[in-house]
Amino acid sequence: MQSTRRNLPQLLGDARRWFEEGLLAALEAAGATPVSPTQAQLFAVLDDQGTTVSELARRMGVTRQTAHQAVHGLVATGLLEQVPDPASARQRLIRRTSEGERAHRQAGIILDRLEVQLAERIGQKAVDALRATLEAPWGRPPSPSSE
Repeated sequence: MQSTRRNLPQLLGDARRWFEEGLLAALEAAGATPVSPTQAQLFAVLDDQGTTVSELARRMGVTRQTAHQAVHGLVATGLLEQVPDPASARQRLIRRTSEGERAHRQAGIILDRLEVQLAERIGQKAVDALRATLEAPWGRPPSPSSE
């Protein structure tokens, strides 16, 4: 008989989607520029001073092509811009426009509200414990030789 117990990565994925869906729905209700979940994730990993597409892809765990497509969609909406990278003549940095900064601040406020709503549902102690667990250093993933 197969177990119906879901593994931890599945549960973490569901938790991420809960926040993502709540964020995107609130942004839409506020009349913000529509973004995809991938574009929202890109915004979350973008450095204030700018980030290369390659680094964005690495942080998001997606291909360079996927990150590039998300960037171009956000550039087209006016939320991001591409600027020369002072450290490399061949690369460009992706950074938020002033409209993108406003949207980023708005998203932060919405995420804070979602965290409050989660605490109302599962309790503040559970949210605090979850945060402490996720913020604790886990170390590098185990290698096959250390099993």
